[in-house]
Amino acid sequence: MEYNVSIVSEFIILGLTTRPELEPLLFISFLLIYTVALAGNVIILTLISIDSGLNTPMYFFLGFLSFLDICCTTATIPKMLNSYITNAKGISYYGCAAQLFFFTWFTGVELLLLTVMAYDRYIAIGNPLRYATIINRRVCIIVAITISVIGCLNSTEHTYFTFRLPYCADNKINHFFCEIMPLLKLACADTYMNEILVFTADFILGICCFILICISYVFIINTIMKIRSAEGKRKAFSTCASHVTIVSMYYGAVIFTYIRPRSSLTLEKDKIVSALYAVITPTLNPIIYSLRNVEVKESLRKVTKRLLIHRRQA
Repeated sequence: MEYNVSIVSEFIILGLTTRPELEPLLFISFLLIYTVALAGNVIILTLISIDSGLNTPMYFFLGFLSFLDICCTTATIPKMLNSYITNAKGISYYGCAAQLFFFTWFTGVELLLLTVMAYDRYIAIGNPLRYATIINRRVCIIVAITISVIGCLNSTEHTYFTFRLPYCADNKINHFFCEIMPLLKLACADTYMNEILVFTADFILGICCFILICISYVFIINTIMKIRSAEGKRKAFSTCASHVTIVSMYYGAVIFTYIRPRSSLTLEKDKIVSALYAVITPTLNPIIYSLRNVEVKESLRKVTKRLLIHRRQA
């Protein structure tokens, strides 16, 4: 059945809490989180751009990850902060559709990128002599474009099938941004097919990608165990530690949120879990990579030293 008319012209985003006295604290917290996310990811992008020592496929993908993290947080947090300042919790019908589209797009691309980064580490550790040939600059660009297109098609599908449903009376979204499952709760029509589409797409981007990552790490661990020196093993493991940490947080939250039967959906818990992969993980990514990556820390030290010298001379 086709649904092409919606009575609702505006949605009300209820946010993380219905207690007004907590909103100032939430505003300060999310403003700080957004500032840290922007600053950290911009620093990573800047270092990769200006330091020739970071001009490798690994850091190309890390830079792309930082770009996606900026986009993910920007798709959700500014609107939330504005609602806390102005107490205007409404978002237009098409504004909600745009927020859903862009957030789903960037999230989908990030899931695919984490899978690509696992394969990149497998080639770097398992076949280092051919690494530069297999994963070169041209391949990196093609991969980035390909997963961006896949993510866009996935997001377009979700957005179209979500907003072709009629929304007749209740327009209060029990979430802190326009997310698919809370919106489906408001639709005054059968959403079974929508939930099947959501489950199918997220099974592919969630479970299948996660399985591919696990397979990559099985080969990585097998290769590392063949290294004779303890120092060699430590260096090999250190190149994967940051990625493993991020994958654990990100996929854990996404799978918990989406890959579940309808009966187990609890939107209050989902809001907290969604905050993990939509806000907290993008904020922690640059911190995790900076603290665990010697090359990033060394690059940051050199750039900081260069800036201090230039400032003294000026």
